[in-house]
Amino acid sequence: MRVTHVITRLIVGGAQENTIASVLGLRQKPGVEVGLISGPTTGSEGSMESKFVGASEILSIVPELVRPVHPLKDFLALRKLEKIFRRQKPGIVHTHSGKAGVIGRLAARRAGVPIIIHTIHGPSFGAFQNGLSNFIFTAAERRAARVTDHFIVVADAMTTQYLAAGIGRPRQYTKVFSGFALEPFLAANNDPALRAKLGLQPDDFVVGTIARLVKLKGHDDLFTVAPELVRRCPQIKFLLVGDGEYRTRFEKLARSLKLERHFIFAGLVPPGEVPALVGIMDALVHLSLREGLPRALPQALAAAKPVVAYDCDGAREVCLENETGFLLRPGDLEGLKNRLLQLANDAALREKFGRHGQDFVRQNFSVEGMVDGIYNLYQKLAAERGLSFSLPRQTGRGPA
Repeated sequence: MRVTHVITRLIVGGAQENTIASVLGLRQKPGVEVGLISGPTTGSEGSMESKFVGASEILSIVPELVRPVHPLKDFLALRKLEKIFRRQKPGIVHTHSGKAGVIGRLAARRAGVPIIIHTIHGPSFGAFQNGLSNFIFTAAERRAARVTDHFIVVADAMTTQYLAAGIGRPRQYTKVFSGFALEPFLAANNDPALRAKLGLQPDDFVVGTIARLVKLKGHDDLFTVAPELVRRCPQIKFLLVGDGEYRTRFEKLARSLKLERHFIFAGLVPPGEVPALVGIMDALVHLSLREGLPRALPQALAAAKPVVAYDCDGAREVCLENETGFLLRPGDLEGLKNRLLQLANDAALREKFGRHGQDFVRQNFSVEGMVDGIYNLYQKLAAERGLSFSLPRQTGRGPA
């Protein structure tokens, strides 16, 4: 059976890492031929298209599939995807992200694709944006849901939110945790040389973040509590992994607070370098106000690092209160200060949370487990429709 995944762009991000790992993993399974269609990757968030260098048989780019709303390009992307699907005749189209999720599903239905699946990596509507935007995105999701056979969610919170918005029915949802390569994180260590390279002392208490430096990721709250944290714990340092449009503002803010020595901006790093940076952290904090299930949390736990997170979307499904870390009400600055200080002053507690977190992640976040979950769902849906799990006769490929 031919399976075609569709995503808006391949920037450096959790949804993209999930999609790439799924596509590459599924290609090793019997009875399926898996490809990926993406729009062009632009912007400051980096690109993961290099994962497919020399593998044009896997990845096709549709230039008209762009992230911003663009009526003409959106119409052209819809028609081009429909043309591809009609020619390639996939048994399953599996979409990811907002724009590709809507256009890809509508094109698949117009082309008569038997099974249409959409993965919800994060909410496209909610309190993080204004009423008009919520109306538009909710309406688009409801329209696309009418041609969707099944949803995969990375957290139960997504099922709850989408059902509450009148999108789909409970039996259409399956949770599959977003797996990642565990071994580099399990093997991560507190490398003295890397600490020294970043200007960190052996006895510094390093609080890390892994998130783009943009709105809604919660860095402002960290800067708000930083002066008091530094006053009460002078050896605390903040290691910010990620880049974005707010970086210059945050660098200026650190200087204005006279805390430039306490904030280290690692910038955008390749995914392969993230485990080493997590290894030199003593705790990870994640204060995002919009997330499906933040990969930074299980990644930190895989490296046996305790986490502190706002109770947003799927965070509570990984940040287990008093087991793997501390879960806070969004905006609870006093709680944020107190919990970070508690971790700074209690190495035994950090070790306990880290050990429990590592066990939890081993059981739930392997790439193999994620791929098996998706593959089993494909088989189940195909069987329900009486479709054969074998490859069709070759008909050609590519976006032309």
